[in-house]
Formats: sequence, structure tokens, C-alpha cells
Amino acid sequence: MKTVLNRRRFLAALPSAGALGLLGSADAFAQAAPPETTRLRLTKSPSICWAPQYISAQMLRSEGFTDISFVDLPGGDVPVRLSAGDADISMNFVGPNIIRVDAGDPVAFLGGVHVGCFEVFGGERVKRITDLKGKVASISAVNGADHVFFATIAAHVGLDPRKDINWQTNSPQESIRLFGEGKVDAIIAFPPVAQELRAKRMGHVIINSSTDRPWSQYYCCLLATSREFMRKNPIATKRALRAILKSADLCATEPVTTADRIVELGFARRSDYARQALQEIAYNNWREYDPENTIRFYALRLHEAGMIKSNPNKIIAESADWRFFNELKRELKG
Repeated sequence: MKTVLNRRRFLAALPSAGALGLLGSADAFAQAAPPETTRLRLTKSPSICWAPQYISAQMLRSEGFTDISFVDLPGGDVPVRLSAGDADISMNFVGPNIIRVDAGDPVAFLGGVHVGCFEVFGGERVKRITDLKGKVASISAVNGADHVFFATIAAHVGLDPRKDINWQTNSPQESIRLFGEGKVDAIIAFPPVAQELRAKRMGHVIINSSTDRPWSQYYCCLLATSREFMRKNPIATKRALRAILKSADLCATEPVTTADRIVELGFARRSDYARQALQEIAYNNWREYDPENTIRFYALRLHEAGMIKSNPNKIIAESADWRFFNELKRELKG
């Protein structure tokens, strides 16, 4: 019964979202060209902040997609999967994508979805980022989202992430255990790990990328695809982007219902953590930021950290295409 009621509440929220211009009119869709492909493969990861992607199925169906699936990311390497053609489109923290573009992967940035959701938790020996010199930080994977974000923060305050921090690779749950035992000094956490650390009163927050400058002034997750998919399917690319941005607005206007929905769909385990995350993440301001500024900012930090060789202008020229995003900003005015 609970599942049925959750679904009803979620579906009932869609008309209110439509009042914001989220659903569009049937006449407009009938007159528009259909997508070049009706199949769309999205990605999924443990991160709750990808909620707009997880709840986008109904929006995508309204855009003409009939075969919608989610691809597991065991290694979490979104740009590699996009470049290999294993997935078509995905949200992802901008940093790893920049690294892969610098390495030559044919990734295309489409637009921003939300501002930061990462939080850095420190133990007793770490009160500020500069205290990490010589300390141990736990990450899920080298060049993964948490490692890249951690490295950019370290570089921003003058640390050399290649030499000054001892990186230890662990699963999220192992990181939590080691952090609680004092065997690692810091964790960079994204939902639901951040919510779990707070619930267990473990450590203290050093940086919250949703509220602390300069991180709060830039997108965290951008939507990306492969250049080949966008070249072959420009209409489908724009339609998919529109559906996910509409879903981001739904996350902003109906965070509790949306959180319950992603739990029901199996993208999150706990409603309390999911609700907290969706109420905290700024899904409502995707129209207000400039994705090009985001790439420029993180590319400079990654260059400082010695993680890329290209300058921001080269990264932007090779990988960014904001045509559809700028059109949708005008079309989907809040």
C-alpha cells in the first residue's frame, strides 16, 4: 500500500510541476520533430544527488523515448562509459569529465543541473583543509569524483595533492568505519554518506560545497554525453536534457515526494537520508549559473593540482556545447 501511495503522490506532483512549464503542451510536442532514437541509456551510481536523472522516466517518455534504461557504474567512471558508447547521457561531477577530456576522451558537456553536494568531514586532527598536509584522506577511487574534488580543494589552499596528502582507497562503508576508528583523517562525502556521517555524529564538516565559497558559486554536476551521440542525435540530446532539467525542477518543488520515489525505484535505500539530501541540494537554481564558468574554475584548479595539462579555453573549445542548454533556459523559465 505504501508503494502505491508514494507513486500516487509523485504522479500527483507532476501537474503542479507542469504549471511551472515542466511538461509543455501536447500540441508543441506533436509539432516538434521526434527524437532520432527512442532508446536512451542513463547511468546510475550510489549518489542521491543524481535524483533528476533517476526520476526522469516519465518526462523522457513525454519527449518520445520508449526504451529507457540505467547502466551500472561499478567503477564510477562516467566519461569512460559515455565515450565507449556504453551509456548515452549522464549527470556527473564536472572534475572527472575534465580530466578525461584532457586525456582525449570525446565527452561533450551539455549544461548544469545543480550546485554542490559534496562535504568534507575532518577528524580530530583536521580542523581546516591545510591541516590535511601529511594526513590520510579516504577516497573511493583515484580520479573518481571524491578524489578530484578533494584535490581541487587542496590545490586551492596551496597544498600539492600529489605529495601533501596520503590517499587511501576504500569503499564508502569502509571509509566510514575507518574514519570512526580514527584511521583516516578526512572523508569527502556525497549523499547519502554525508547524511549518515551526520546522523552518527562522526567528525565535523570542514567544507560544504553547497554553501561555502567559492564552491557554492559553481555547478557541481553537469550533464554530459559523447560527441558522437550528440552528432547523430541532436534532437534526442535536447529532448533528454529538457526532461532531466524538468526533473530537477520537480526535485526542487517536491523534494520529499521525489525522495520517496527514488527509494521506491531502488536508487536509494533510506527515505530519511534521501529526503534530507534533496531538501539541501540546490536544484532550483540551474538557470542562474554559467556552466562555462564552472569548467573554467575547475580546469584551473585541476591544472594547479597537476592533474591536467590543457588550459580551460582548450577544454571548453573541445568539449562544451551550450546551444540546447541556453535554449532551454529561455524555454523553461521558472
